[in-house]
Amino acid sequence: MSEQDLPLPIGHFVTLDNGLRLHYLDEGSGPVVVWLHGSGPGASGYSNFKGNYPEFVASGFRNLVIDLPGFGRSDKPDNVQYNLDFFVNAVSGLLKALEVHRCTLLGNSLGGAIAIGLGLAEPQMLDKLILMAPGGVEERETYFKKIGIQRMVELFNAGPLDIDKMRQIMSLQLFDASQLPDSLLAERVAVAKYQPHCLFSTMMVPNMTERLEELCVPILGFWGTNDNFNPVGGAMKVLDNAPDARFILLNRCGHWVQVEHRELFNRSCLEFLRQA
Repeated sequence: MSEQDLPLPIGHFVTLDNGLRLHYLDEGSGPVVVWLHGSGPGASGYSNFKGNYPEFVASGFRNLVIDLPGFGRSDKPDNVQYNLDFFVNAVSGLLKALEVHRCTLLGNSLGGAIAIGLGLAEPQMLDKLILMAPGGVEERETYFKKIGIQRMVELFNAGPLDIDKMRQIMSLQLFDASQLPDSLLAERVAVAKYQPHCLFSTMMVPNMTERLEELCVPILGFWGTNDNFNPVGGAMKVLDNAPDARFILLNRCGHWVQVEHRELFNRSCLEFLRQA
């Protein structure tokens, strides 16, 4: 299999001024929602959000489901620093190339950190924020104490991933690992084969807690209390510092609220987006 044959839908591509080629799905019409997936071996916008964005399409929104650089069908350079500024600049460049001037940013984990970072860098672009267990509200060392992060890095660095190793990583994403179909694991194994090792070793995301007060737009957040990747206490950091934030905390739920509680997530987001 070549990278072009990945078991992922093919949408659109845009090449940024720096030569980086990014892939995205562009579905529906109406106010723009930008979907920013998390990290992890084999991640892509489609694998994270396939059960969510079709509902947003049906409800009258234009959905840009992005593959971040290093993931999915986007370029995966092995000579860059995959830090927050790199990701923020990439997403900003794509939105400007598509002439998107106003949008809601929706991100989980790394994608949540990118949403916060882009909202701070270009507040004029931001309409609302939807965050699922976002990164960027703890020090790096705190995240690396979590079993999910430790296992992910350990297995990714141990050599090529197969279905069984990917299941070991992904089972930590969910409270109920029975929701992991083999098709999802196969998607991620196929993508992980092409990801550079510098992707995770250079993934530096600063703690932005003290700047959350600058985010003046409405924020809706979600967090599972059984999250093995991001400490649930991060929810209070957003609530204590952002001027207009609300969070839904769910027990018996891991790092993927949008998968484990799909109907609640979709319904809550769409209600939030329709509010003036």
